[in-house]
Amino acid sequence: MYIPNVFQLTDPAALAAFIQAHSFATLVSAVDGTPFATHLPLLLDQRTGTPGVLLGHVARANPHWRAFDGQHQTLAIFHGPHAYVSPTWYATTPAVPTWNYAVVHVYGTPRLIEDQEKLAGLVGRLAATYEAGQAQPWSGELPSDYQEKLLAAIVGFELEIARIEGKFKLGQNRSREDQLGVIGRLASSADPAAQALGALARAQLAPG
Repeated sequence: MYIPNVFQLTDPAALAAFIQAHSFATLVSAVDGTPFATHLPLLLDQRTGTPGVLLGHVARANPHWRAFDGQHQTLAIFHGPHAYVSPTWYATTPAVPTWNYAVVHVYGTPRLIEDQEKLAGLVGRLAATYEAGQAQPWSGELPSDYQEKLLAAIVGFELEIARIEGKFKLGQNRSREDQLGVIGRLASSADPAAQALGALARAQLAPG
């Protein structure tokens, strides 16, 4: 990914927090010599250290998993908030329109999870992670025969992170007055994505 130095994010803790906050990723591999993408939630596991491992699963009917041979690299893209920025929001002129956004790219070589008990544990962790915010979280309990059938229909994998890149294009190349003007306009937008981008920009550029 092209990252001008002014937009580069390198702090490991900030990168990990971003992945956890925006865990629905786009996974891209070469399948039969052609780029192939799958959209799926990925868990970041740092229990063995940083940068950590990404864990996930795909449908067995999805040919993507055939690229998880432990030899070829895959890219996971974690998308954050993004929004259009009008030049009319700047105090400095002349100016042109742009698009601000935040994204993290993770590179690594995925390997299949062959052990069924480990796969069942991964599925349980995924469910527990996303059920945590529910008023009455789902217990995850299923009839054993039904669970076995479901597990047979998916393929789990783990991707040890080899490289990670963060790009937060938030107007760092603009004057302080321009930055605050954009943050204010994003915050007052009716678009939730623009509001989220404004909150991120304020936290990064104008904390407090």
